[in-house]
Amino acid sequence: MNEFYPEIEPYNHFLLSVDQQHEIYVEECGNPNGQAILFIHGGPGGGCSTNDRRFFDPEKYRIVLFDQRGCGRSLPHGCLENNETKLLVEDIEKIRTKLNIDTWHVFGGSWGSTLSLVYAQTHPSRVEGLILRGIFLGRPEDTNWAFSGGGATRIFPDFWQEYLNELPEGTGQANVKAAYDIMTGDDKALALKVAKAWSIWEIRCCTLIPNQDFVDAATGDEAAWTLARHEAHFMINDCFLSDNQILANCDKIKDIPTTIVHGRYDIVCPFDNAFLLHKALPNSKLIVSEASGHASIEPNTKHHLIAATKAAIK
Repeated sequence: MNEFYPEIEPYNHFLLSVDQQHEIYVEECGNPNGQAILFIHGGPGGGCSTNDRRFFDPEKYRIVLFDQRGCGRSLPHGCLENNETKLLVEDIEKIRTKLNIDTWHVFGGSWGSTLSLVYAQTHPSRVEGLILRGIFLGRPEDTNWAFSGGGATRIFPDFWQEYLNELPEGTGQANVKAAYDIMTGDDKALALKVAKAWSIWEIRCCTLIPNQDFVDAATGDEAAWTLARHEAHFMINDCFLSDNQILANCDKIKDIPTTIVHGRYDIVCPFDNAFLLHKALPNSKLIVSEASGHASIEPNTKHHLIAATKAAIK
């Protein structure tokens, strides 16, 4: 079973100004002369962790990680203005140009898979390969599944009820728009309360086996504030994507080597997301991570992702 590579520290990190408002945190790890690979985190609003560096052989890869607009170490923290998918894609290109990278591999999970796919479809000549995990296609039905009383709430009704208990009107506000209005409203204490409840609901659903340490690590005040508010912001805007945009544009990336790893029992992003993507990319490799949910740290999923990064080394 593949395990994480040893912990490493960045050899370079900086804030990159991408417009008059936003600065995004960028770091490089591993071998400066290695094969370039970009890690795209989930959420939206999740930010990168130290373990995210560890999917890649540091002797072989030049590992680039960044925190998307308004989250993690990017500034201003929590900012939702000028924060949409097209601009995030532009940010990725600005990072590539800044680092003088011609082409690179792209590795993304959950929302990171969404952004990876949109980036690749926008700039296919810059992407040597895709390694994707926990596919989220960004369609309204994908949002409703987890956050508007969809199928996930039937699988974890107890967790969902605990989320509803934190909403002033309970079931009457069991939709993304209602939560977004609270989390962007004037009552900051209530906004944070709902943001934490939203984050706890989602993160509890991420692993097949309950993992309280995993939940605690991802739902502190700062992390919950950006995760929940960013997710709601993108979701009420249909992730700033056109109708079925990703599947409709797969012809643009049909020749890019693509590995898809998806947990069989993923409750946050159901397996049919990955299955549909694989059908739209018949040359892709679909790996079903058995006995796994959504999280990248689950043993089988971690194993398959590290195997994919090993296989991509030239």
